[in-house]
Amino acid sequence: MDDHTRDPSVGPPAAGDPAGWRSDGQWEHATLRRATEHGVALYNAGAYHPAHDCFEVEWYNYGRGTTESKFLHGMVQVAAGAYKHVDAEDDGGMRSLFRTALQYFQGVPKDFYGVDVLDVRTRLTNALEDPTALHGWQIRLDGQCPEAGPEDYTYVEGLDH
Repeated sequence: MDDHTRDPSVGPPAAGDPAGWRSDGQWEHATLRRATEHGVALYNAGAYHPAHDCFEVEWYNYGRGTTESKFLHGMVQVAAGAYKHVDAEDDGGMRSLFRTALQYFQGVPKDFYGVDVLDVRTRLTNALEDPTALHGWQIRLDGQCPEAGPEDYTYVEGLDH
C-alpha cells in the first residue's frame, strides 16, 4: 500500500469481497475507495461533473498502466460521457468517451473497489447502440445504488482541481 493512498477512516465494503479489499481488513488504496464512494453517489444523483472530478483527482495518484489508473480513467470517461449525453445533448461525444472507457476497463476486475464494473461495461456497450440505455441507470457500489448527500458535495468541493 502506498502511504499517500492510506486513510484509516475509510470503512469496509458493505457487501461482497471486491478487488482492492485485503484479507487484513484494509483497502489496498483507501483514498481510491473514498473517491469511488463519493464519485458513484454523485454520478447516481446526476451530478456528472462533480463525479468526474472525484475520479480524476484520485486518478493522478497512480502510474500509467496500473489497474487503479485504468479503472479511474475509465470512470472519468463514464462521467464525462453521461454529461455529454444528458447535459450537452452530444451523443457523438458520449460514444467517443464510452469507447475509450471500455478500452480502459479491459483487464479491470468485474468487482473493483465495490463497483460492478461488469454492469458498467455492459451499460456503456448498450449505450453505444442506444444512448437512452443511460436513462435511469445508476452505478452499483457494494450491490447498492447510493445517492449523493451533503457529504458527497462537501468532499468534491474540497478537492484540489
